[in-house]
Formats: sequence, structure tokens, C-alpha cells
Amino acid sequence: MAGIYIHIPFCKKLCHYCDFYHVVSAGDHSEFISALGREAEERKSYITSEKYSTLYIGGGTPSVLSPKEIARILTDIDTHLGLGSVEEITIEVNPDDVTGSYMKDLKLMGINRVSIGIQSWNDDDLIMLNRRHTAAQAKEAIRIIFSSGFENVSADLIYGIPGMKTERWSENLDITFSTGINHLSAYHLSIEPGTVFWKMKEKGLLNETEEEESIQQFNILVDKTEEAGFIHYEISNFGKPGFFSVHNTNYWKQAPYIGLGPSAHSFNGYSRQWNLSDIEKYIKFIRSGRDYYEREELDLRTRFNEYVMTSLRTMWGIDLDFAEKTFEKEGYDYIMNTAGKFIDYGLMKKNKNTLVLSNQGKLISDNIISEFMMPSQGG
Repeated sequence: MAGIYIHIPFCKKLCHYCDFYHVVSAGDHSEFISALGREAEERKSYITSEKYSTLYIGGGTPSVLSPKEIARILTDIDTHLGLGSVEEITIEVNPDDVTGSYMKDLKLMGINRVSIGIQSWNDDDLIMLNRRHTAAQAKEAIRIIFSSGFENVSADLIYGIPGMKTERWSENLDITFSTGINHLSAYHLSIEPGTVFWKMKEKGLLNETEEEESIQQFNILVDKTEEAGFIHYEISNFGKPGFFSVHNTNYWKQAPYIGLGPSAHSFNGYSRQWNLSDIEKYIKFIRSGRDYYEREELDLRTRFNEYVMTSLRTMWGIDLDFAEKTFEKEGYDYIMNTAGKFIDYGLMKKNKNTLVLSNQGKLISDNIISEFMMPSQGG
């Protein structure tokens, strides 16, 4: 089954850590929504052998759109791509956009999963991150979401925030679990080039969290989620049984997907496309019939690297039978030869015909995954 991702680039306020493509909302989104519909119509032949099972509306901040605007997007997607087989429709929301009437409208449209950006339950952290909500607003927003009939609710948290100690992080997790959410995405703060935090760091105004503190916070995260009945199914994602993100799970398992909107990516198993990260050009080029995306045909080694990179992030790990069948003896031998030292160091475990990272391995997953990357021919 395939997925659809829609990138809504609008935000009312720009967070200091965010490096996703986003623009400050101008209030009139009609041209953008029309372009999305045009793109859906043009891209319907990109994936032809699969039905769609998931739709994810992300951003940016999708909740800056009105219910009427979201309804129009869903109608256009249904018209051109078909939503009849879709079982999971997720929307990302900001706490201060949440009202009872807004959430009930979304529920009536068939949206059945909500991802809410909490980031921290401490107002000082929220100010530092330049978030536009307070902890009190976040708690009330989750209450409203559940009371509006949603059962599948995910929260985002950030750890490794400068100045955040383990006690505060532990308290953040306790408050989160007390709200009744059944899925958690928890990310270590990453200071990316071009962000406000990056500029502050360059000026000596911001120091990253010490590695030892980061490790402690990750270990607290793993322990507390397990105690609360959550399964650690991907490095940054934890869900109660039956509440894993189907959309993201399919992505990590290399299922095809179409991405609509500026900066969105698409993948059909053999090629990858990515749209312009410029909303004005995106709208203009779609209107004029010019190419608004770039495309790359994926050779076997690139597909191997993408499979390994996504698989090692999950609790399912690398399926050795699949790897041998898909990437032949060369790929299988490369995996096993690379895995040996990580197994010996306790950073990886071999379970029957799978290879998975241990909790210790997850701490340095990026480094381990980079060593599994097969160099290009002649590289």
C-alpha cells in the first residue's frame, strides 16, 4: 500500500530550531491550494500499482488552514488520487490552533489521527524555542482533541534543549503520559544550518547539550516509555500496541509514496522526486506547465543504502532474507561483514534472520548507519 504526504508550508511564527521549508502565513492560501490540486492531478501516474492506505498532512503548520481549506484539499486529493482505501489520515496541529469546533470539523472530514506539537511542558523552554503556545494551552488542547472524538493522538517532544536537565526531561515525559496520548515522537534537538539556533551558536550565544547529558535523557526516554506501555518501534518513535504511525511505518519499510507541496519528496521504489523549496516558484511553475521538481533514478546501490538506512531505524531492522533476495549475494555479504564488529560490541543484535540495533546502538545510530552505506561504483 502507498502513502500520500502533503506539505503545508505555512506557519504563524518561525521556531528557532526548525529547518523544514516554511513561510509565514499570508492569510490567503487559495493559490497554494489550487496548485496542490493541480499537482495531485499531474502526479497520479507516478504510482500506478498500489492503492493508497495513508494520508499525512504535515508542515509547517497545517492547523493554520481553516476547516474549509482542508476540506477542499481532501476533496481534490480524493478526486485525483482516490481516498477510498485510505485507513489513516493524520494532521499535525499546533496547540493554540485547537478549538472544539475546529477539531470536530476535522473529525467529520474523516481525519482520524492527530499529531500535536508540544515540544516541552516548560514555558521557559517554549520561549527559548520560539513556540507560540504555553504549557497550559497544550494541556487544554489535548483534552479538547480527545473530547472531540479522536482516539489516535500523538505528541511531539524535544530533549537535549540547552539548559534542560534530566529532572525536567523526566517531568516532561510524566506529564505527557498523564494526558492519555498513545503515541510519542521524541527528538533530540539538532542545531541545523540556517536556523536561528545555528546563528546563535555561531555567535557564541548558544551551547549544545553535553553528550553525557544527552545520553542520560535518551535512557530516561527509553525507560519511561517502556514503563508507560509504549513500544520503541523506531529510534524517535514510541507507540502503544495498535497505535504505531502506519504512514511512517510504511515509509521506513520502503513503501511508495507521493509528496505534494513545496519541498515534498516522492518515491516509487525505483525513482525519487523532490519539489522546489520555494512556494512562489512552485505555484508559478505548476500554472505554466514547467517542471517544479527534480528526479533521480535509483540504481541498485542507492536502493540498498536507502533500505539499510530506513530499516536500521526500526525495531524490525534489516530483513536478511529480503536483502539477499533483493540485493543478491553482494548486498547480503556486505551487510554481514559490516555487522560483525557492531554485534561484537553489543551495538547490534542478530535475531534469527534480522539485524537490529541495541539500545546502546540507537544512541549512535547515525554513525552505525553511515558505515553500512555501500559506496557508489568507483567511489
